[in-house]
Amino acid sequence: MTDIFDKCRNFTLARQLMDSGIYPYFKALESEQAPEITIKGKKFIMFGSNNYLGLANDPRMKAAAIDAVKKFGTGVAGSRFLNGNTVLHMELERKLAAFKGREAALIYATGYQMNLGVISALVGKGDFAIVDKLDHASILDGCRLSHGEVRRFKHNNMADLERVLKEIGPGHGKLVIVDGVFSMEGDIAPIPEISKVCRKYGARLMVDDAHASGVLGRHGRGTCEHFGLTHKDVDLVVGTCSKSFASVGGFAVGDEDIIHYIQHLSRSMIFSAALPPASVAAISKALDIIEEEPERIKKLWDNARYLMKRFKAMGLNTGETQTPIIPVVIGDNEKTFMLWRMLYDNGLFTNPVVSPAVPPKRSLIRVVATATHTREQLDRALDIFETCVKKVLKKKPAALVK
Repeated sequence: MTDIFDKCRNFTLARQLMDSGIYPYFKALESEQAPEITIKGKKFIMFGSNNYLGLANDPRMKAAAIDAVKKFGTGVAGSRFLNGNTVLHMELERKLAAFKGREAALIYATGYQMNLGVISALVGKGDFAIVDKLDHASILDGCRLSHGEVRRFKHNNMADLERVLKEIGPGHGKLVIVDGVFSMEGDIAPIPEISKVCRKYGARLMVDDAHASGVLGRHGRGTCEHFGLTHKDVDLVVGTCSKSFASVGGFAVGDEDIIHYIQHLSRSMIFSAALPPASVAAISKALDIIEEEPERIKKLWDNARYLMKRFKAMGLNTGETQTPIIPVVIGDNEKTFMLWRMLYDNGLFTNPVVSPAVPPKRSLIRVVATATHTREQLDRALDIFETCVKKVLKKKPAALVK
């Protein structure tokens, strides 16, 4: 008889990393998400956060959340479908739709739940979900949850996308789903070209703006603003509220009839408790601040370009990034973990990324500067980085981690 728990007892990789002193995950922060954080009483420069615009610790965000708790309590004790819908949720959806230039919006408790719910509601039996091979895991899992078939195309490869759509042929519903900004390497999907191919083959296009909202476009409205596109080019825009919006949650924006349909068929929303009032109020305040303070977006990009220039001067491989997400590609898993550990020991918090989050032999250190990092903090972090890179990349890998 096979014990389903055997796989748990035989899982040793994380223990090996722990025993080797290079386990980088589940660090317990003792402070707010700021340019500098505290772990076990030690200060770190935060280079691993998606707090792009620096709003997660903004006093106005905190005040909005506190006011919402005072009026609406800590939770809504039910799904939005039943008793969990508040005027805060409805107002946030109006603001999100306006921010993205769409007719309607729908808010979810998490971005992950949003992709599960939207994709599985739209893609049914006989339909096809067509995804970029480097799409986020939540997109892939949403496809698995649907009753449709899944096809993948090579990353940002228009010829391969066209091949896939041509093979599917007419007579099937087709939804092409791509990340606007790819979260690990920071490159931008060629949405205008993707849109043209979709229109040619009668496919609808859904773009996940998780890492583009608040980052791309003059006003931070995302990939559509960045490329000058409209609802005629991109049918559905989705995203998360845990990055630039500095809270938690997911959203979908599009034509009113499409959102109305998803609202009544999306299982991950119908059967989950609604986003707590504090989070809803914080997201709403974030939208206000982004519209009122466009200089935050400029500062984010200024800091990112400064980092990129310095990394290139060090001779580092920063991949194909076009955004403030900067991958420092190492390639070897052990060296990646070793570099992370040395950076960490010297007071710099970064994210080591290995397969399957990136392709094999593409392991990297993911670095993000935020709008609220000072030049002094950036220079201090870069000095640490340069010193550690020189030490680690001279060492031979012992092939501990494969």
